[in-house]
Amino acid sequence: MKPLKIGITGVRGIVGETFTPQVAVEFSQAFGTYLDGGRILVCRDTRASGPMVRAAVIAGLLAAGCEVIDLGVSPTPSLQLAVTWLKADGGIAITAGHNPSQWNALKFVRGDGLYLNPTQAEELLDIFHQGEFAKATWDKIEPAIHHRDAIEHHVELLKDAFDVEAIRPRRLKVAVDCCNGACSRLIPRWLQELGCEVLAINDDARAPFPHPPEPKPETMAQLSAVVKAGHADIGFAHDADGERLGIVTELGEPLSEEMTFAIAVEIRLRQSVGAVVTNVSTTSAIDKIASRHGGRVLRTPVGQPYISEGLIECDGILGGEGSGGVTVPELHLTHDSAAAVGLILEGLARNGKSVSNFVEDLPRLTMLKHNLPVEPNRLYSVLQNFRVAIEREQLTHDLTDGIRVVLPQGWVHVRASNTESMIRVIVEAEETRSAHNLLDWVRDRLNK
Repeated sequence: MKPLKIGITGVRGIVGETFTPQVAVEFSQAFGTYLDGGRILVCRDTRASGPMVRAAVIAGLLAAGCEVIDLGVSPTPSLQLAVTWLKADGGIAITAGHNPSQWNALKFVRGDGLYLNPTQAEELLDIFHQGEFAKATWDKIEPAIHHRDAIEHHVELLKDAFDVEAIRPRRLKVAVDCCNGACSRLIPRWLQELGCEVLAINDDARAPFPHPPEPKPETMAQLSAVVKAGHADIGFAHDADGERLGIVTELGEPLSEEMTFAIAVEIRLRQSVGAVVTNVSTTSAIDKIASRHGGRVLRTPVGQPYISEGLIECDGILGGEGSGGVTVPELHLTHDSAAAVGLILEGLARNGKSVSNFVEDLPRLTMLKHNLPVEPNRLYSVLQNFRVAIEREQLTHDLTDGIRVVLPQGWVHVRASNTESMIRVIVEAEETRSAHNLLDWVRDRLNK
């Protein structure tokens, strides 16, 4: 399969197969047309295809009559914060985030620094598919590309959002694996501002990814070793563009990506009580934590735009997903691993507890995840067949995003991936054996 994934999160694919310069130029022209020209920010992560895709994106934007400000290698949240700072009309982040090196993608940001919502994304896709783009005449094309650095601005806003004076006296020792991604330019700088002793690995933005840039236990062995050897208080792993965060405890234990948001919720609800926004795939530990502290949980479809809209809708105090994405509204309404770092270190400093102490306080559940690769043209027929099987068994189900079924021993969620050509299956139960039984139960019905 050589998929090109087009959806509300933008467009992504494997470079040299389906993700081509032509795709990047035309999507950029479509975005410039959608925004009716204006000032557009561009940033990229560190993957080898970045300079090529950047050239194509800038060509498309200039052709549509846009003014371009290039932020260079920069985390996507840095661009999102810079949109209002630089009075831009929108932005394009060139990054495939957690996907492997051969992938790249375009993520589209609107004038308030948030991703396009589903309706806006559909409007952009209509323009792209129609192929009728704005075309600046030779004398109206912007003659120069401007360059700015968004990192320092991001750090200043982070300092305003968190209790730096509470964190600095703790002199926390923090290990960090930036995966040689865009966070290499941000996270060590931010940790130094917090008075931390920094043990940084894979922080060379000119080097290739040392491992897949998805912060989960399988990719955190090196970070775990650094935490143990350096006697660090905590370890943080980042994806390629600064949206997802993984955690290693002071004991060197790499935590599931689901635990990042659970720890953040525990810390935030100890500070103040309110609504927490997450998606229907995220662990039900969130509901248990919220109930313990008198908070409430709003569940949305999977995807950052839905989390952002949910936070606005219910005036939420924290948003996030089981992927390791955390949204701290005081900073902005989008996932930001630097903000997640600030929140977690603030919690450690204020409570005087270790991260493993926080983990001990969290509900104990077993979650299993299974990806089923499916040809793009079969994705929705497979899902429809599963839904028919569920309805035949007269099981209560939630269709917020895909199909979620609650059973006596736990819950299952089946949906099409937003980023790859596959069916994602998640099950969760109180007992490990029950979770495996649930996974077998789902597989039986998907393979029929």
